[in-house]
Amino acid sequence: MAIDSDVLVAGGGLAGITAAVAAAREGADVRLVSYKASTLRQASGLIDALGYVPATEPATPLREGPPTAGRELDRDEWPDPEGPLVDPFSAIDRLPEDHPYRVVGADALRGGLALFDDLVGDAYLGSHTEDNALVPTFGGSVKPTARYPRSAAAGLASDDGSMLVVGFRSLTEYDARAFADRLAASGVPFAAAGVEVEFAEAFRADAKITRTAKALDDDEVMDGTPAREALAKAVAPSLHDIVDADGSVDRVDRVGFPAFLGDERAAAVREELSDRLGADVFEIPMGPPSLPGLRLEDRLYDALDREGVRFETGNPIVGVETDSSGRVDHVTVDRKGRETPYGADAFVLATGGLVGKGLDSDREGVREPAFDLHVPQPSDRYEWFVDDAFGDQPYARFGVRPNERTQPLDADGEVQYGNVFAAGSVVGGADVAREKSASGVSLATGLVAGREAATEARQ
Repeated sequence: MAIDSDVLVAGGGLAGITAAVAAAREGADVRLVSYKASTLRQASGLIDALGYVPATEPATPLREGPPTAGRELDRDEWPDPEGPLVDPFSAIDRLPEDHPYRVVGADALRGGLALFDDLVGDAYLGSHTEDNALVPTFGGSVKPTARYPRSAAAGLASDDGSMLVVGFRSLTEYDARAFADRLAASGVPFAAAGVEVEFAEAFRADAKITRTAKALDDDEVMDGTPAREALAKAVAPSLHDIVDADGSVDRVDRVGFPAFLGDERAAAVREELSDRLGADVFEIPMGPPSLPGLRLEDRLYDALDREGVRFETGNPIVGVETDSSGRVDHVTVDRKGRETPYGADAFVLATGGLVGKGLDSDREGVREPAFDLHVPQPSDRYEWFVDDAFGDQPYARFGVRPNERTQPLDADGEVQYGNVFAAGSVVGGADVAREKSASGVSLATGLVAGREAATEARQ
């Protein structure tokens, strides 16, 4: 006997959760199944809409000389990617026609962001404006983003307050001095310095980030001193290590730490450190394991509970059955070796792209494995990429191509299954890494896919 629902969502990341909530709010009975843990825990926790518009065609005129038609362009003939963008919505019309934002429309992005704001409450900021914020990350960049955790608010690059960046000698992958130097070189409107301190040296290297967060959460006694006090004392001697543009030395206005200042009591940790240091304390997003990503994942899965969405993880789709009209009747899910049918009136595919394994690739081509949906791609594998590692890589835009309802299309441009919708990174047409648009694409397509799936289920 099949496990039935009105709408079945495949995928537990931001797109899948958005689609599930959107469908539930349309009155549908929704179930979400995912194979692997969400990639949210590997991400920065920032919610990007559109930060850059990578150049896809040369400017006119390019330079003095013969026409460029019929030959490849030199690298210096192509304009630099445009950005960082102040207003992401102002640039949507300049994206390729098959970009997800062009397909579902700018209002879908606005609606997706509004839904996100409702789900996370006051844990995130940025909803007061359509403009991007500039958030420093430990990757060495200043990232344009539409929504950011409250824990990162004091670190915005638009603020002119002097900044001390704190690193830990036991975490060699985060070089605070190099980070501060890169910030200063980028032209930010404030003085910045970096310092490496000793703290939590005894914690195991493979669990140092989460272990440190727990110690600060619980304010554990470390060598006779509570953890928060010990961390403040380690940082305090460096609070005057800021040299302004005129050469004067001043006390810092704000102090940035790697993003592991507690988990369940993170706000209390930041507040106490701010009081002890006499400066605003903030977190700098960093690579995995990402506590901001884990915090966001927890909030979003709590939202699924509130919306009445049933969900389960660890169970991949291994088969699809259609009815006589060509619509999907049910999918087969592998539940620990037992194949179980899951029926629904409509399905949302939000399993991710090449990185998230929602798309498979080998020497024969790129495939969508769950529903065997069409993925447009050049037949010549040498056309999948360009030699420039930082160039416009065609494979980055691979994915299923949907219509305005997010229904995937086949090779002839016809709807492949009338009751299947796609959302997130499995949708092609965007180079989300270069554009800084991954979260926005997930929110916009997830919102539309969820609503359209609920509508389809009612018919």
